[in-house]
Amino acid sequence: METIISSTDTNSSYLKEIEAVPESVIGKQYITVENGKYTPETLWAMGRIGSYEASPDLTRIVYTVAYYSVKENKGHTVIRIMNSDGTNDSLLTNSAFNESSPKWIKNGSKIAFLSDASGSNQIWEMNADGTEHKQLSFFEKDIDSFKFSPDEKQILFIAQAKYIYKPENLYKDLDKTTGLMANDLMYKHWDKWLKTVPHPFYATFDGNAMLEAKDILEGTRFESPLLPFGGIEQLCWSNDSKQIAYTCKKKAGKEYTLSTDSDIYIYDTESQLEINICKLSGDPDQNLGYDMNPAYSPCGKYLAWLSMEHDGYESDKNRLYVMDLETKKKHSLTDGFDTDVNEFCWDSTTATIYFTAVWHGRIMIYQTTLSSEITQVTDGDYDFEGLAMMGNKILVKRHSLTESDDLYCIDPANDFGLIQLTHENEHIFNQLKFGKTEARWTGTVDGKELMSWVMYPSNFDPNKKYPAVLMCMGGPQVGCSQLWLYRWNYSLLVEQGEYILIMPNRRGCPGFGQEWKAEISKDYGGLCMHDYFAAIDDLATEAYVDKDRLGCIGASFGGYSTYWMAGHHEKRFKVFAAHDGIFNQEAMYLETDEMWFVNWDLGGAYWDKENAIAQRSYANSPHHFVDKWDTPILCIHNDKDYRILVSQGQAAFDAARLRGIEAEHLCFADECHWVNQPQNSVLWYRVMIDWLNRHLNV
Repeated sequence: METIISSTDTNSSYLKEIEAVPESVIGKQYITVENGKYTPETLWAMGRIGSYEASPDLTRIVYTVAYYSVKENKGHTVIRIMNSDGTNDSLLTNSAFNESSPKWIKNGSKIAFLSDASGSNQIWEMNADGTEHKQLSFFEKDIDSFKFSPDEKQILFIAQAKYIYKPENLYKDLDKTTGLMANDLMYKHWDKWLKTVPHPFYATFDGNAMLEAKDILEGTRFESPLLPFGGIEQLCWSNDSKQIAYTCKKKAGKEYTLSTDSDIYIYDTESQLEINICKLSGDPDQNLGYDMNPAYSPCGKYLAWLSMEHDGYESDKNRLYVMDLETKKKHSLTDGFDTDVNEFCWDSTTATIYFTAVWHGRIMIYQTTLSSEITQVTDGDYDFEGLAMMGNKILVKRHSLTESDDLYCIDPANDFGLIQLTHENEHIFNQLKFGKTEARWTGTVDGKELMSWVMYPSNFDPNKKYPAVLMCMGGPQVGCSQLWLYRWNYSLLVEQGEYILIMPNRRGCPGFGQEWKAEISKDYGGLCMHDYFAAIDDLATEAYVDKDRLGCIGASFGGYSTYWMAGHHEKRFKVFAAHDGIFNQEAMYLETDEMWFVNWDLGGAYWDKENAIAQRSYANSPHHFVDKWDTPILCIHNDKDYRILVSQGQAAFDAARLRGIEAEHLCFADECHWVNQPQNSVLWYRVMIDWLNRHLNV
């Protein structure tokens, strides 16, 4: 364990916890921040809160935290427990194994959890004080996540099933070959070749062990939950423990990669029959887009889920749907709500559903009745996520642009007052300084209003001049809210570079109405780029901004934006940096994994010469404007990025050097669309910060 103790640190609870963790285990880090300077190493010393659950008697909360070691280049997940008011917070597991996904069972006397102690990820149980670990499952594969049925007589879990195309007559005597074959599309997804896909299994539990399991999708190439981000939230038990509602897109290959049409299926564990509740006979609403994340109401009468309307549009409005399970009538609760529902949970009475949604750069909690009476119940410059009920109270994580996640309890009966339960990284944040963050509104070229978050360094003096950096968001339908990220930590960039960072919620960002979000599709080089120019030009009018020291950075679509601006910026910027960006849209159309995305957002294939919308999209590909590049550019890309292949970043770098422009290329052979490993991340920050400081702080 990497532990650095300040000589002035005499907190007895810290010392007690250190003594409880073996030296070989990666645990909580108590670092001293030199001169209060925020560094990449400081960021990786922070604990990251994961899942959590309240005990049946509502007196305790069990939760996970992941800790990382830059030196060992790996992480370790532990389970912690505290009283429901946040007191008596203590470490529950201290082994060298990863222990996660804790869930209360046996009326709160035991905690079930996942552990790799047996060499694979299996379900275990322990006493509520952390003693007497016992393995419950002995499945032949890793278990990714699980849920006990309400009566605890069955376990629903996710594990991998074979997907890959591998003709046995060709491979039979070649056990050491690394060759992979494909005979249809969707052979790769996000960061890997699809050798397996997740399937939902259920098994009997006799109180001592999990018995023989049944694969609900046995013999198919379908997936549930949906790759790449879906988890156990896409499946649930009915209240009587007899049915399983699960999310599935029953398509494979080319059909899969062209469609976002997933549905909710209700599977009967006794008869092994199922129905698709999204496409019932005679129902005029066939739910043609994404449908996912089902949840039964506490009374068992209703099923709620998230639903999109249009097939192929992955960023369509996410609506909150409810079905009366007796009448099979369904309706949206949020048709009049002009932004997406991110997640939701039922309250204990079924009368209310709480959900989160972004509006004007903040993710807040809202409540709705079954008659669609929607009210915002939280406020402030924060983001909330991870809704869970604790009796009549709400458990949730909260963070901001300058605060990492902590757990909070919200009491609806007490005017939705917040009580902070954890202080996971308080000992580090107490040593750091952050500048102010404020919203800034700017007029656009078409007479609308653009909202940006502006972050200032902690040493900000309005009488001095500072360099400023434009942050281009990815997605492209991803907004800049009060997010706390480890991949791109904006506070860290601001403090290391001592510059002002502006993050516009340009066209395409959610939280400003569906029209605003939709205006980016099929118009990548249009209004969204004018929004970026409007934001940075407006900021540059401030006396404390040095308009001769402006930078532009971004990832994914933000990388596209950076490459595009390099050919259109008209000497605005002194430096560019792009991470995993789109450089050549024609090549990217045939290289990417999810064809529905490029078909919707670009308007179709580049060879369709009669498609004026598609032709406009490809005419705005950044590679067409390399002849106008004139500014130093950093191109970062990763070998395992199958969303936007590494050739995109390498082509951009090569183009810059062939044009005689100063450029650098950073590539990670073992990272995907992001940089997730500790040492790779530290190097990423060092390279990015060095590049920006070299060209802006001169």
